[in-house]
Amino acid sequence: MIKSKYIHWVVMMATVVVLGISTLLIGYASDTTVTEGMTMGYSNFIFNGDVISLNIIADPIAWSTMLENATAETYIMVDVVINGKEIKNVGIRPKGNSSLSQVARDDTTDRFSFRIKFDQYIKGQTFMGLDAMVINNMIGDNSYMKEYLSYDIMAYMEVETPLYGFTDVFVNGEAWGFYLAIELYDDSYQSRVYGNTSGNLYNVKSMDIGGNQMDANQAQRPQGDVFSSDPAAFMNPDMLNARTREGVALDGFKPERGEAVEGREGIVGRGGMGMGNRGNTGGDLQYSDDLITSYAAIFENGVGKIGESDQKKVIEALKHLNEGEVLEAYWDVDAILRYMAAHTVVVNLDSYSSNMAQNFYLYEKDGVLTILPWDYNLAFGGFSSNSMTEVVNFPIDTPVSGVTMEERPLFNILLSQEAYKATYHEYLNAIVSDYFQEDQWAKKIETLDQLIGAYVEKDPTAFCTYEAYKKAIDTLTTLGTLRSESILGQLEGTIPSTNETQETAKEKLIQADTLSLEDLGSMGGGRNSGKMAIFDQVEMD
Repeated sequence: MIKSKYIHWVVMMATVVVLGISTLLIGYASDTTVTEGMTMGYSNFIFNGDVISLNIIADPIAWSTMLENATAETYIMVDVVINGKEIKNVGIRPKGNSSLSQVARDDTTDRFSFRIKFDQYIKGQTFMGLDAMVINNMIGDNSYMKEYLSYDIMAYMEVETPLYGFTDVFVNGEAWGFYLAIELYDDSYQSRVYGNTSGNLYNVKSMDIGGNQMDANQAQRPQGDVFSSDPAAFMNPDMLNARTREGVALDGFKPERGEAVEGREGIVGRGGMGMGNRGNTGGDLQYSDDLITSYAAIFENGVGKIGESDQKKVIEALKHLNEGEVLEAYWDVDAILRYMAAHTVVVNLDSYSSNMAQNFYLYEKDGVLTILPWDYNLAFGGFSSNSMTEVVNFPIDTPVSGVTMEERPLFNILLSQEAYKATYHEYLNAIVSDYFQEDQWAKKIETLDQLIGAYVEKDPTAFCTYEAYKKAIDTLTTLGTLRSESILGQLEGTIPSTNETQETAKEKLIQADTLSLEDLGSMGGGRNSGKMAIFDQVEMD
């Protein structure tokens, strides 16, 4: 028998041991759950290649109020059912910039894009490991496929893309619309791709930095300018006068602290002259000085809490990029060349490639940076392109529009070095020779049509008719085929590969003006309404 004076000591020690073992077991179970969720859970359950079923269960009054005040981008609490699995107390809000404004100003639709944040109200809550995702409303894309295919080409080139998949959206059990779901760059993305969350993500946005700002030429715009309310004007520069091409910022916006800003489309004029704040705020990746405040386009949109020392690592990398020194010590060059090749193929000019200088992420870890794709609904010439011939022959060796290569040092420095340029050309060749080989491109689109066509046909809030969708995928099929032929010609030297040489040898370009950009959709979006007062609420301060 144990003596009484030792009983309390023995009980205490036993309790400590039991608690310790329990803690280890709980920790192990937690780690196992997180690891499985992030590596096997949501990626296979949600983004498995099938159409995702998404039911948003919301209080009707709260839902209506959110929609009526969509431009405030305020979260409400909802429950969400994804492929039959429910998660409660989730945050959801509208998202976007010009696309958000277009829908908000259209009295016939509430088809907004949305951001879904699983931990908005319950700290640490995930859906099988997923922190957040966005669902995009297909505005400006009659084919429903441009963004999906852009990410698919990126993934084919082993760029670390977010996961993506088509989704049939319901609200309180009633059909809402057919969307594209995309994994948001966040902790779950980092854990899935890189195995940990020790890196830093920056959503580079040159529009609406710190609110509604404009660059100098916009601020000096003469009073009394008249802006067209016809979205077709932004696809046809001849309908614009010189003053309207100067542009204005659309809406004031301040991101929530610690929250990245999603895709924000701009409005365009001639030759890539996007409208919005495009001052030198860092989106061009040019080095100016060592002040953190000089790079607001990068640092104001960091994901989560990022310290000053990490921000200085980005500035250091920008400095070495612009000097063209020891690039591989500060930049993941091979990953960037893969991104550049895929990005050039799909001709997305609402991006780093134009004077918008936005719509991409930077990922930094241990002082090494890479670039990640984001916001491709206006790919394949949907932004700032004048004709299909221009899109088909977009130059591979000066892949910019409305700016010079010197103004885009990430592309310019890499392409100025023959070894890097040769690798970039190899990656371009791989895309057009493999992804687009023979009839593979047509088969890809046909397969997607078989997957989503029936959903598009019954989409209750579609921005286009089913007939327009079918016409769009035919046009997209031909466009991709001609684009690959032009790239091969540019690689072989039979077609000019720079802006300058194309301008002086237009007869050598593949002619594609029998195709219509409008068939694929336009910046105006909005139910083929033809007109929309895009500038009726522009603020100048």
